[in-house]
Amino acid sequence: MAQQPLLNRIHTPADLQEMSVQQLQQLCAEIREKLIQTVSKNGGHLASNLGVVELTVALHKVFQSSGDTIIWDVGHQCYTHKILTGRLQQMDSIRQEGGISGFPKRKESPYDPLDSGHSSTSISSAFGIANAKSLLNLPGSVVAVIGDGALTGGLAYEGLNNAGRYKKNFIVVLNDNHMSISTNVGSMARYLAVIRTKPFYLRMKVHLEKFLTHVPIIGKALRRFLIKSKSLLKTILYNDTLFDDMGFLYYGPIDGHDIEKLIDVLRLAQKLNQPVLVHVITKKGKGYPFAEKDPKAFHGVSSFDVETGEALTSSESFSEAFGVLMCCLAEADERVCAITAAMKPGTGLSEFARIYKERFFDVGIAEEHAVTFAGGLAAGGMLPVFAVYSTFLQRSYDQIIHDAALQNVKVTLAIDRAGIVGEDGETHQGIFDVAFLNSIPNVTVYSPCYFDELGPSFRNALYGCSGVAAVRYPRGGELYRPAGFQSGASTYTLWGDPSPNLLITYGRLFSFACMAQEELAHKGIHIRVVKLNQIKPLDPDVVELAAGSRQVFFYEEGMRSGGVGERLGALLAQREDFSGAYHLSAIEDCFVAQANMLRTLQLLRLDNEAMVEDITRELVKDDG
Repeated sequence: MAQQPLLNRIHTPADLQEMSVQQLQQLCAEIREKLIQTVSKNGGHLASNLGVVELTVALHKVFQSSGDTIIWDVGHQCYTHKILTGRLQQMDSIRQEGGISGFPKRKESPYDPLDSGHSSTSISSAFGIANAKSLLNLPGSVVAVIGDGALTGGLAYEGLNNAGRYKKNFIVVLNDNHMSISTNVGSMARYLAVIRTKPFYLRMKVHLEKFLTHVPIIGKALRRFLIKSKSLLKTILYNDTLFDDMGFLYYGPIDGHDIEKLIDVLRLAQKLNQPVLVHVITKKGKGYPFAEKDPKAFHGVSSFDVETGEALTSSESFSEAFGVLMCCLAEADERVCAITAAMKPGTGLSEFARIYKERFFDVGIAEEHAVTFAGGLAAGGMLPVFAVYSTFLQRSYDQIIHDAALQNVKVTLAIDRAGIVGEDGETHQGIFDVAFLNSIPNVTVYSPCYFDELGPSFRNALYGCSGVAAVRYPRGGELYRPAGFQSGASTYTLWGDPSPNLLITYGRLFSFACMAQEELAHKGIHIRVVKLNQIKPLDPDVVELAAGSRQVFFYEEGMRSGGVGERLGALLAQREDFSGAYHLSAIEDCFVAQANMLRTLQLLRLDNEAMVEDITRELVKDDG
């Protein structure tokens, strides 16, 4: 690429070593151009990646040896890291089927020591690696890069608490851009805001460090004394922070877009034989005006027009329909309240938060706390609805059991992005929630397929059953709806004329089942579709219906092990009156790689074409 001459020279981090500060600044400009160009075509995380370009370049300038390890929290901001570690030529394939991931992946590169995709894990992971290096006498620094949003997650403090006692070098870089996906909330956000107003912290501490380091004999001893001291002198000279009190030597705040300062401070941190926290201030969306103006909108994007910033495709989503419904529910019942874990726009709750401010709770990236908090609200007489992506609900498994289901309190889980999510890949697929909820007593689960089924599902969840209830719905919008189909509030719906053969499914796979039903009818094969609206507990009538059938085909956009299909199969196996055949198609014992949703369902043999092929084969065999 003629317009990116410096970028084309980078094959490994070692290629940064001969570049001057001015060249590094030009390199950052070229990287930003490449990021905007790539994400506009492939979609992905733009604002967060634009914000860490200089920081990433500085990190790889300083920590470039093969023994150094950099762990990115969440990892959605790793695009520059991938470019600098030999994957420039593969960037056009990012988030595509067979391409490189939008997150760190061990199988891709030795520079990605661990897969990541969820928040607040980096300090614990990096500290584990640091200890492994120490025990094995291996060289190299270990750096955890964590955002201020991730500091709203409790796991981050568990890592800080443990690592603060370490007697060797360990570096945490706090990338502070004032927000996660939503604007950051809580005491930590306010605390960091106070620190940002006092930039003399860094200047004083760095100058003092350099002075003491160069004073023969007494300088180093005085430095050690000051760090360990509880005295007023230390407070005056070192400006204690929460991080200092936890055992980290704090440097900051520093301009995260000043390459020269970043390099200086990181080199200093590398030399210290103790835990160090470097507080870096960055601007999310840096270098692209549309992303700077609205970093929330450009956090995770589909393809867009670079010149206008407008999305190339748009349609109503389940998240938006849920947001509208929540406002209606809250208007009708003053007990209804909404909880989100730093995902207000993503879960469709922005309007609810504006209208019902007192009943809206953003708890930060703290899904465990969200569920337990919801349990407390419910015990106090409210009707809390926790809106959360399926992949992030995984973090709350213990709390759902101990603090909600065991108490049998009225907590409602609005599970967004249920099922296949597509290009974000293994760490974000919403394919485990049904299996783990299936194992918990006092839990009812609904799975609508269309927007107009959200209302009946949530009203049933809030008022029609006791205990914990979950409503799960997919990413994006509605799919195929057969002519004449009417949604209902019953536990299941029959579609098609009576037949000795059944196709049973739930959620958006109903759309594919209806298409398969029509295609089979053209071939002279008739099958009735059973749409499960409530998937836990299973309605006994569904079991009776299946028991009286000749061939039963169950398709599930979730894990086979622990899923609804496995449960139905077990119930049928216990019945002496079932003499038919049961066929279950679900996701086997594997993680599901990145590809768009339709292609993924095709690969998993859960689309209408696979249904037609499977059913035709089995029914022809049965007739023969």
